[in-house]
Amino acid sequence: MLSSFDWMIIGLYFLFLISIVSYASRNQKTSTDYFLAGRNVGFFAIGASIFASNIGSEHIVGLAGQGASTGLAMAHYELHAWIVVLLAWIFVPFYYQSKVFTVPEFLEKRFGKEPRWILSIVSLVAYVLTKVSVTVYAGALVFQTLLPDTFGTPQNAFWIGAITTVTLTGLYTIAGGLRAVLYSDLLQTIILIIGSSAITYFGLKELGGFHELQTFASQNVAQYQLWRPLSDPDFPWLGILIASPIVGIWYWCTDQYIVQRTLAAKDLKTARRGALLGAFFKIWPVMIFLIPGLIGAALNAKGILDINKNTNGEIIGDQVFPTMVATLLPEGLRGLVVAGIIAALMSSLSSLFNSTATLFTFDIYKKLRPMVSDKQLVFVGRIATLGVVILGLMWIPIMPLISEGGLYQYLQSVQGYLAPPITAVFLLGLFNRRINNKGATWGLSLGFLLGMTKLIIQAFFGEGKITNPNILAYIGDINFLYFSGILFLFCTLLICLVSYQTELPDKNQIDGLTYQTINKEAIRESWDQKDIYATGVILGLVLAIYLYFSFWI
Repeated sequence: MLSSFDWMIIGLYFLFLISIVSYASRNQKTSTDYFLAGRNVGFFAIGASIFASNIGSEHIVGLAGQGASTGLAMAHYELHAWIVVLLAWIFVPFYYQSKVFTVPEFLEKRFGKEPRWILSIVSLVAYVLTKVSVTVYAGALVFQTLLPDTFGTPQNAFWIGAITTVTLTGLYTIAGGLRAVLYSDLLQTIILIIGSSAITYFGLKELGGFHELQTFASQNVAQYQLWRPLSDPDFPWLGILIASPIVGIWYWCTDQYIVQRTLAAKDLKTARRGALLGAFFKIWPVMIFLIPGLIGAALNAKGILDINKNTNGEIIGDQVFPTMVATLLPEGLRGLVVAGIIAALMSSLSSLFNSTATLFTFDIYKKLRPMVSDKQLVFVGRIATLGVVILGLMWIPIMPLISEGGLYQYLQSVQGYLAPPITAVFLLGLFNRRINNKGATWGLSLGFLLGMTKLIIQAFFGEGKITNPNILAYIGDINFLYFSGILFLFCTLLICLVSYQTELPDKNQIDGLTYQTINKEAIRESWDQKDIYATGVILGLVLAIYLYFSFWI
């Protein structure tokens, strides 16, 4: 599949990566150096890292797969650039002014220790259930498709690819901390964009142009349109409008995985501009990841591309992108795209490893041992990285059993059960001074319990599975989009009810930690007209893409 020239390109990528990591790994003397890169990072590195951390192999493989099987429905999640704008303007000032290391630490300042514990544990569980397992699994699929005979059998390629990539990523993350992650993400972002744009270009060239793609999509409007009717079992338009913002605010504005990049900024202005740059990058996955999936389906329908099919004769969506790489790209460029896929995998994993280590070290270990030394914190963070790698690898064999609808759909459904209570607590906590510790604790704990209960019931009693008892089968079949909205509403009402029936929060849990009490003068000094113009451009592009694809077929 890969020529010697392709392997040379991949080798050059790793040489550049090693050089960057080696440079970034110097001067890791304190916990601030290791976990937040000394809080001295520029906006471009922050923006590139936000994008590279988000775009993992599950995007390249899974999103293209969703494009092939379900069309543009997932574009609603990929146009979350407007939510990253919310991170820049609303959430970043609170995080940065409070000088926290982690998002759960911010919750403790605002509410108390119990919400911090709950969010820390929920986040760590979520990372294993979603980010680690899905990212590694998607990357392994790429090795299995592109290098089926390199290690004897495709199954060997799957496991060797997964273990090797995880090991290498773990090593440089352990060595260099967040600074190594941020600087390597700069390289990986460039390769990722170039490589993914190449597959879009060559795919359209082989197909005969964008008009041919429109012709193909118009032959099955119901499958490939952006907005689906309420009767659609997977992506009803009302469910999308309800759930997408809930999941988006959780992921982009309250998840340590993303937020940690902004916490490393040298000042508030830099943090905001880094988030805005990340928002600008986030606009483009529809064109360079989702559209290639549609192109692959069109090429398969024309007989130009032969994509593996399941027992029902339907193409296996998660095989589309690797097959396009192996079939359509010329020598050398194929190696660059493979390097881009590896870059996506490694950038997401490295960000995940560092974020997980930070969460465990500061929100669990340091809480249990408050007198621990700074040196010990760095050591514990490195051990925590090893732990999450092992857990992620253990989850991989289970992934094929629960991701039959596609990797990306699996990812969004799990996040739809995890996000509502967290989103509700943060929004209410920032904009309502009356919300207290008990309200946040009840909302987080009961919301998480209900979400996990729905996930378990769906796994055993969902469509096509056990149908008795009837009540469990009914719950299992509730669309995750609607359930996400119901759970968010329930958590919002519960948090408010408990808070208003119990004592007022302490004054130190409000000052500087709510919209009414934050230092607005300092915030106003942190932005100028450039930030306003950038925000306008980003929101304008999001709107333009929405309008175009709403009527493109």
